Amino acid sequence: MAKNCAVCGKSSVVERHRNKLRGKYNPTPKFRKYPNLQKTRSADGKRITACAKCIKAKAKTKR
Repeated sequence: MAKNCAVCGKSSVVERHRNKLRGKYNPTPKFRKYPNLQKTRSADGKRITACAKCIKAKAKTKR
């Protein structure tokens, strides 16, 4: 299973915490943030992994 959204293509990003101490930023380790992927059905009935933002947007267009 790929860790990216099948609808918008959102994938993981590398981030870094920035701790400020006495006017300077301390070096901190990098970490990876992943999107909130959920298994859902597409319009044609296939099973896909989509991020929560795309699932919410799809629910709003149905109404």
